[in-house]
Amino acid sequence: MDTTDSATKAEFAYRTLRQDILEARLRPGVPLRLGQIRETYGMGWTPLREALSRLEAEHLVTSTANKGFTVAMVSMAELRDLTEARRLVELPMLTQSIAHGDVDWETALVAAHFRLSRCKPPVENPEDLFVSDWETHHTAFHFALVSACKSPWQMRFYLQIHDHLRRHHRALTFMPTLDASKEPQWHESPVYRALRDAVALEPHTELMNAAIDRDVERAVSLLDVHIELTKQVFAAADTKTKSETPV
Repeated sequence: MDTTDSATKAEFAYRTLRQDILEARLRPGVPLRLGQIRETYGMGWTPLREALSRLEAEHLVTSTANKGFTVAMVSMAELRDLTEARRLVELPMLTQSIAHGDVDWETALVAAHFRLSRCKPPVENPEDLFVSDWETHHTAFHFALVSACKSPWQMRFYLQIHDHLRRHHRALTFMPTLDASKEPQWHESPVYRALRDAVALEPHTELMNAAIDRDVERAVSLLDVHIELTKQVFAAADTKTKSETPV
């Protein structure tokens, strides 16, 4: 087999599995049986093994002797840790981005905000397609905010943290929300209110305006509040889950 062709197939296998793990189509804790994956995705043995090794290095997949590969678990404890890591990395990056951002940065930020504004919030329609669309544009908006940061290492940490947060959001917030949204009292629940506030467009608009106005103190404060709102969503979802768990 041509070396280039082999590398292309390995990259395809890696990206395909990674996307399905991040979007929780491959659920946390699910065993990754190689034969079944080969049949489902149409992948060869070598590209599949290479992809799983890369995913294990990113802590998205775990492996156990004699048991094979499994999608990495998620937990509220890890999610809280990731959220705090996000705060420690993203707030300084925003400060640097505002200091170094030029007209192109401003233009990209405004464009990302516009695209986000065209998405239906997942709190109103938590179906997979709408959640994926909103997540894509929400991630792009936050990336645009910090994209003028000059530190390659901070950017690497930022991207890694956001990938893991995305998977935790899916598994611990949006997937339970899909079930909860079918309940009669959904719009009166603490989870709905917390999620509604966290995904609302208005705070993102305020954040964009503060960044463009080069108001570092206000922008950092708004982003800190935004991150705190996401923690409230997790807390509400965690409380609901515990209340429904049989004793």
